Amino acid sequence: MKICVIGTGYVGLVGAAIFSNWGNEVIGVDIDLEKIKRIKKGHIPIYEPGLSEIVLKNISQGRLSFTTSLSDGIKNAEIVFVCVGTPQSDTGDADLSQVWKVAEEIGKNLTGYKVVVIKSTVPVGTNEKVKKVIRSTLRSNIRFDVVSNPEFLREGYSVEDMENPDRTVIGSDSEKAINLMKKLYKHLGKPIISCDFRSAEMIKYASNAFLASKISFVNEMAQICERSGADIDVVAKGMGLDSRIGPRFLKAGIGYGGSCFPKDVSALYKTSSDQDYDFKLLRGVMEVNQVQKEYFVNKVKRYFGGNLAGKTFGVLGLAFKNNTDDIRDSVAVEVVKDIRGLGACQNVFDPQAMKNAKQLLGDVSIKYCLDKYEALKGADALLILTEWEEFAALDLRKVKKMLKNPVIFDGRILLDRKEVENAGFVYFTVGKRTTGTELLDKRPSGTPGVILKNGS
Repeated sequence: MKICVIGTGYVGLVGAAIFSNWGNEVIGVDIDLEKIKRIKKGHIPIYEPGLSEIVLKNISQGRLSFTTSLSDGIKNAEIVFVCVGTPQSDTGDADLSQVWKVAEEIGKNLTGYKVVVIKSTVPVGTNEKVKKVIRSTLRSNIRFDVVSNPEFLREGYSVEDMENPDRTVIGSDSEKAINLMKKLYKHLGKPIISCDFRSAEMIKYASNAFLASKISFVNEMAQICERSGADIDVVAKGMGLDSRIGPRFLKAGIGYGGSCFPKDVSALYKTSSDQDYDFKLLRGVMEVNQVQKEYFVNKVKRYFGGNLAGKTFGVLGLAFKNNTDDIRDSVAVEVVKDIRGLGACQNVFDPQAMKNAKQLLGDVSIKYCLDKYEALKGADALLILTEWEEFAALDLRKVKKMLKNPVIFDGRILLDRKEVENAGFVYFTVGKRTTGTELLDKRPSGTPGVILKNGS
């Protein structure tokens, strides 16, 4: 098939690469000329394991190309994928300005039948409006169809997820378009759900909102575990072995982030409000996610007596999750901002997100380090904010020598509590009670503060 992919972000670039890897002729379109030049040279603008090799292979074999011209991109395409951003607006719903702009340009440049596929995450009713926008800008009576084909990719695992999806959702009012899309995906051998536009759009939001709810639920359980003396890791394992629940998204931490969950939960809540329904559960999900970060920062504040001025913290992790360089709505970045706002300096390190974080955070009170151990040198405590595997393999003896005080705040439950405490550290994590009766003796000399009891 001949395919055009408009937008070369996380979804568009991965989609273009994988579609071409399936043997299709693919053209990627983006208005950023410098970005296109870099991609053509093999300089992938995002970090996604395995993506660079696939892009370069298919460019060299002539199946994948890129352009800044939308008209050139869609000219010979049978299927046109729209993969532009739909960020959260000030009102909480999705900002669809890029979708409308692309729809207008497609209408102006259509010269023959195409299937226009909206892969961007969009609110219910958007695909129907896209169809109207395209029709209103057509220069002649040309046939086209629109399809809703939401993506379910996890950053850091996008290549794997696209090659091996749980399901494919195809929403349209055209049987012809649905059959063409089925032809594209049939070799995957996975379930295909064909339905109307609105159900397809809602499936994406419902899926992400449910997963976010699962995370917020386990984070609420973590608070109860800290206070009652239970261990959230054990509790989550016991829950996850129930086939009705499953183990995924039951990892407690400092909250969810990224480009999908925060905006999609907010957008679905806005949709419910627009339909005169108060989605109370989603309100709670968002509130819990915000409070979870605040609990973590409060632990740091209370241990150091509420005054962080003059303190320096070693921070490991800036990306919103491991295996990505994405810092959009990163809870780690928000924690760094909050700690800085309390007067502290921070030495930070992330395996992939340093460049993006520096552009956002700047240099004020922040030192960007070359490796994880440099970030710890002379720090008053260690904060672990992203679940990179290499942070789970810290040499505790080395860590203890580099820190001023043997104190670790682990926001992702990466370390083994017994090992950390046996190595002589005061260890604060999520969903596990800290040994409160010994904290005053372990607190750095001259540091005021209160004993933390029951995980508070």
